[in-house]
Amino acid sequence: MVAGARPVVSRRREVGEVSARSLLMTLLGEYVLPKGAPVWTSALVDALALFDVEEKSARQALARTAAEGWLVSERAGRRVRWALTPPGRRLLTEGAQRIYAFGREERAWPGTWLVVLVSVPEPKRDLRHKVRTRLTWAGFGSPEPGLWITPHADRETEALGVLKELGLADDAMSFTATYGAVGSETAMVTRAWDLSEVEERYEAFMDEFTGLRPADDAVLTAQTMLVHEWRRFPFLDPRLPARLLPPGWSGAKAADLFRSRHAEWAPVALRCWEELTQGQSAG
Repeated sequence: MVAGARPVVSRRREVGEVSARSLLMTLLGEYVLPKGAPVWTSALVDALALFDVEEKSARQALARTAAEGWLVSERAGRRVRWALTPPGRRLLTEGAQRIYAFGREERAWPGTWLVVLVSVPEPKRDLRHKVRTRLTWAGFGSPEPGLWITPHADRETEALGVLKELGLADDAMSFTATYGAVGSETAMVTRAWDLSEVEERYEAFMDEFTGLRPADDAVLTAQTMLVHEWRRFPFLDPRLPARLLPPGWSGAKAADLFRSRHAEWAPVALRCWEELTQGQSAG
């Protein structure tokens, strides 16, 4: 019985520490988006309950997600069901593309860096935080304040979009370059990104899922947590070229594990989701 299944992943990272809204977004992207059909409140509440999310917190997560414009509710008598809005579908589709493509083989790197210079006054801490968050998500690192770099020169358009949205584009500068003779390219990478922390997260991910063989009634929770944990890595890992990475980098092994487990568990997880969402009553 899916409704009674308990999470099978290790409690080393307590699910309770994960926000209900974040888990809801994972469920929406993994199961609701592909089906394209509205889902009753009770089904989403029951799904979140599998991860020890209380009903009140689940309903609050739905309300917050709707307030942000990603979901819309529809009443049918006393029942309520939820559908993705067009912006919500776009958000989750772009997220899915990034998540599922992340870690695949990349083209050979020609040695070109994209460099962006953007200065934000110290008092504007909220704006500084937004710049850091958005450019980090785009794969940039910062070896010095106001200096952002990435080996992916094709991300200039993405960086420009971020800076325009934050009102910083007019005073920013960008250019492409190869590393020169002064200093060390390896040292620059070390200052721009904390790769040791990223590798620790990859190792923890592999420890979590390598030996996991859930029973059928627990595959839904296992698959959801697999995706939920993996979706962090496009933000954490700048996807540096192999020559810039430490020896024995575990990112590729973790990506192989994600793809193999996801493909293995997908049919049963989707069947469990259909069982959970069919015939749900009061919203």
